[in-house]
Amino acid sequence: MKIAIAQINSFLGAFEANRKKIEAFCKKAEKHSCDLIIFPESALFGYHPVDLLERPSIVDAQLRELKKLQKKIPKNLKVLVGAITHNPKSNGKPFLNAAVLLSKNKSPKIFAKELLPTYDVFDEGRHIQPGDLSKNIFSFKGKKILVTICEDIWAWTLPGQKHSNYAQNPLLKIKPGNVDLVVNLSASPFTDKKMKWRQFVTSKTATHFKAPLIYVNMVGAQDEIIFDGASLFTSKKGQLLQQCERFQEDFQVIEPFSSPVPQKRHQPNVHHLRKDAILLGISDFLKKTGLSQVHLGLSGGLDSALVACLATEALGPQKVTAFALPGPYSSSQSLRLARKLAKNLKISFLKIEITSTYKHLLAVLEKTLGSIPFGTVQENLQARLRALCLMAYANKNNSLLLNTSNKSEMATGYTTLYGDLCGGLCPIGDLLKTEVKQMAKTIYAHVIPQEIISRPPSAELRPHQKDTDSLPPYPILDPIVEKLVENYKGTHTSTGRQVLKMLMKSEFKRWQAPPILKISNHAFGRGRRFPIASKAIF
Repeated sequence: MKIAIAQINSFLGAFEANRKKIEAFCKKAEKHSCDLIIFPESALFGYHPVDLLERPSIVDAQLRELKKLQKKIPKNLKVLVGAITHNPKSNGKPFLNAAVLLSKNKSPKIFAKELLPTYDVFDEGRHIQPGDLSKNIFSFKGKKILVTICEDIWAWTLPGQKHSNYAQNPLLKIKPGNVDLVVNLSASPFTDKKMKWRQFVTSKTATHFKAPLIYVNMVGAQDEIIFDGASLFTSKKGQLLQQCERFQEDFQVIEPFSSPVPQKRHQPNVHHLRKDAILLGISDFLKKTGLSQVHLGLSGGLDSALVACLATEALGPQKVTAFALPGPYSSSQSLRLARKLAKNLKISFLKIEITSTYKHLLAVLEKTLGSIPFGTVQENLQARLRALCLMAYANKNNSLLLNTSNKSEMATGYTTLYGDLCGGLCPIGDLLKTEVKQMAKTIYAHVIPQEIISRPPSAELRPHQKDTDSLPPYPILDPIVEKLVENYKGTHTSTGRQVLKMLMKSEFKRWQAPPILKISNHAFGRGRRFPIASKAIF
C-alpha cells in the first residue's frame, strides 16, 4: 500500500483555491501510483474557522467545492481530506470537524473528530459537535485504518504533567487488535516546544495499537497562528521513520507496511526555528490579507532592528520601508545606526522629524489645559506623533505597519497605547527581550551593527532615559514574565510581585494590541483571555 502525505498551506475561506490545490496534489499522488492520499485537518475550509461558522452559508459554499472535488479525483485513488460538515443529528452543535473519505463514484464517508480543544487559541466546541472515535475505522486493501483528527491523539498524560487534560482517552475505547494503521489529520500550531510533544503522542498512540501511524499536519499561517507542517510517519514501535519539511508545503510517499529505513534529519536550534516561524507568519499574513508591502519605525534600537531583518528576509528588501522619526530626545547615534542598518538591508529609508510638531502641539494643549509639568503627557505625545506619521504612510501606500514591541514590554505595559503599540501585525510580540537579543546575535549579527546589539535599551522620550528606569533589568524580568505568562505559576519575590502588578494592570493595552505571531506555549492574544476590570492580583 502506498500512501501520500499532502502537507498543504490552505487559505481560510478560499474554498475554490483550496480545492484546486488538493486536486493538484491528487494528480501528483496518481503519478506516484498511490492508493490513498491524506490531507491535513480542515484542509478544504482552512483553519481555524472560529466564528465564520456562525454563517451556515459559508459551510455550504465549502461543501459545494467538496462535491466538485469528488468528481475530479483520479479513479483509483482514495482521498482523505479535512473539511467542516453538517451534524446529521437534529440536536447538538451544527457542524462536525471531519475527515472525509472520497472515492470516485462512491458516497463519501465522514469521520468526525471527538476531542474538541478549548484551551489556548482553540474553542472548537463553540460550533462543533464531538464525534465518536470508535466509529472512525474503515477497511482498505485488507487493512483496518483508524482515522483520528489532531486532538484525538492528545489525551495521553504528557511527560511532566500530573494528569491528562481529558477525563477519558477515546483511543482506549478501541481494541488494539482492531487497528492496522492509524492516520491523524492535524492543524497543530507551531510553538518552540511543540515538536517533542507531537513525537510523544504519535509514538504513544502507535505503540498502544502496535500499528504504524501517519500524521499529516497543516503548514502556513492564519492571523497570529503559525502551522509548521513537519508531518511524520512513525513505526508500530513508536520510532520516527520519516518527516516532512517544516514551514513549507511538502509531498511524500509512505509505504507503511514495508520496512522503511529511518531518515536522519538535522534539527535546527531554537533561534532558527523561531525565525523560520516568524518569516512564514509575516509572509502568509500579507498574502492572505491581500497586502504586498510593509513599513516600520526604525529607531536605532534592537527590537525594530530585528523586525526590519525579519521583514526583509520574509518579503525582500523592495517591499520594506523604514522610517526614522527623531524627536527632541533622540540621539544622533540612533539616527546614524538606523540609517546604517537600512543600508545594510538595502531597504528604503525615510526620515520625518517630529520635534517642531511636538513643540507646537504641546503649546496648543497648554493654551487650553494650562501648564503641563514634564511627564507621561510629553512622553506619549512623541510616541503618538510617530504613530500618526507611520499610519499616514499606511493609508497613502496601502502598506502594513509592523509593530516592534517585544513580549517583555507587552507583559509590563511598557508601551504607549495608540503610539508605539499601533500596527497591523506584531512579529516579535512573543519574544522576550533577551530572546530578541539572542536571535539578533545568532542570526543577524552580520547585518545589525554591533552598537545596536550592545547599547542599553531606551525609548528616548526624555533626557538620558533607559528602560531600567522603569523596569527590572531584562535578565531578571524575562524569567519572571515566562513564569507568570507561559508557565501559569505565581511569584513570591518583591520584584516578581512588582511585575505581576504591572502585568495585571496593563491588560487594557493588550486588548488593543495588533495580532501577535504566536511562537511560545502561551502568547498574548486570542489564546490568553484575561479581564480588564479585575482586582485579582495574586
